Amino acid sequence: MKNEMWSGRFSGASDELLKEFNASLNVDKTLFNEDIQGSIAHATMLESCGILKKEELDAIIKGLEQVKSEIEQGKFVFDIKDEDIHMAIEKRLSEIIGSEIGGRLHTARSRNDQVATDFKLFVKKSHIELLKLLKELIQTMLEHAKVHKKTIMPSFTHLQHAQPVSFSFYILAYAFMLMRDIKRLQNSLELADFSPLGSCACAGTSYATNRELSAEILEFKDIMPNAMDGVSDRDFALDLLYDIAVIFTHTSRLCEEMILFSSSEFSFITISDSFSTGSSIMPQKKNPDVCELIRGKTGRVYGNLISLLTIMKALPLAYNKDMQEDKEGLFDSVKTAKDSLIILNAMLKEIQINKENMLNACKKGHLLATDLADYLVREKNIPFRKAHFIVGNVVAQAEAQGIDISEIKDLSKIDPVFDEKAMELLNFEFSLNSKQSEGSSSIASVEKQIQILEGFIQNL
Repeated sequence: MKNEMWSGRFSGASDELLKEFNASLNVDKTLFNEDIQGSIAHATMLESCGILKKEELDAIIKGLEQVKSEIEQGKFVFDIKDEDIHMAIEKRLSEIIGSEIGGRLHTARSRNDQVATDFKLFVKKSHIELLKLLKELIQTMLEHAKVHKKTIMPSFTHLQHAQPVSFSFYILAYAFMLMRDIKRLQNSLELADFSPLGSCACAGTSYATNRELSAEILEFKDIMPNAMDGVSDRDFALDLLYDIAVIFTHTSRLCEEMILFSSSEFSFITISDSFSTGSSIMPQKKNPDVCELIRGKTGRVYGNLISLLTIMKALPLAYNKDMQEDKEGLFDSVKTAKDSLIILNAMLKEIQINKENMLNACKKGHLLATDLADYLVREKNIPFRKAHFIVGNVVAQAEAQGIDISEIKDLSKIDPVFDEKAMELLNFEFSLNSKQSEGSSSIASVEKQIQILEGFIQNL
């Protein structure tokens, strides 16, 4: 059986294997809504330019709305012989309104610009959905930040105890990562906001069309000024895949720490039973599967980005069939990101912060050593390197006694350079609030950081 779409050129029928291998319908049927939206905009533009009659436009729109209803209600029959969603919809449209009118819809466009337009519309919609989910996740983090300004915990470098901070300060670090993720998505959305519709196969059309009108109907900011670039461009897909990959870099880091902090060795947090699983053999187990799965899914979204980069890296202009492989990975990454952000947010809303365990952990690892060194520099005018050596000796003495420096009763017995005032520094809350630099862990600084983030999300 010949393919009706190009049967005028071919004398022989396509092999059945080719039909299966060539088809993308099972993947791109996801774009049915965008395809119908784009076709209505295109038909409206054609009518405004006198290429379609008003009654033809009305019939096309009515027919496309029926097709959309059939798909949404599960009544539409998808046939692999139709190759892709674009031809499947056009074929059904012609069955409904007749091929004489239905066949006019494709005037002054190609599947090349049609596909690019549908895909861009999906990508733009996905940006908006992800922006909303990131905003909600930041809001959850802010709720924790407001409550836990005085909940003291150790910070880590090299996974070793570093300095005392608050849980508020800690979770705000991730909130600011997500703020950058939002800005990255906003930048990508701006770059994607140019319509390729009307570029046709690669060189434009001889019809006197109005690309600006179809772009306006589809709510694009403008048109792509070069038709060849219009059908060849997949930067917008790469940008979204990259943005999602970075989001997962951040959420995976958070999930790694949630896994560590919920373990018996830390017990900083308790993950709700609603977001934990058990073991098939060990009755005592409570596993942080949500965090582990998000950490694991990071590999998938990285792979989808690399896959499209590899597809695009050596393609000659303009459209090539390789680009049919651009959608499946992006659809997967978008769904994975949306699902992961939703469940991560729900899990974070219900985590329990174990304040006492966090505070007790601060009594290990000599977290106040830097405060002592800074005190010697500031109050005793001792060069920092010498102060570093003096405090290093204090740490060594504490280690020899099997205690943390926060438990030392008299610093002057270790080194006479320390006076009574230095003993005030052996206090975690004092250390927290002694920080004066912008962006530090002090409560005053944390409150400013909360204000920055609240102002940011209010303006989204």
